[in-house]
Amino acid sequence: MYNQQCIADRIKARSKQQGKSLKEVLDSCELGINTVSKISNVTGILTLNFAKIADCLDCSVDYLLGRTDKPEVNK
Repeated sequence: MYNQQCIADRIKARSKQQGKSLKEVLDSCELGINTVSKISNVTGILTLNFAKIADCLDCSVDYLLGRTDKPEVNK
């Protein structure tokens, strides 16, 4: 299964790599500041919200889920 803390950590790390604060990323996705906390606390978020975050961070959902170490989006 997926490691929720790893997913939250990847979102935070990718935000930092992009030079964006987590708040900026979540605001641009129209998501609440607690979204990443919900991921790490096993509450979960909608798949659509994962896609929004991945789009904002210019990476794939698979990267955020830890299914690949390559952040590039398959086009």
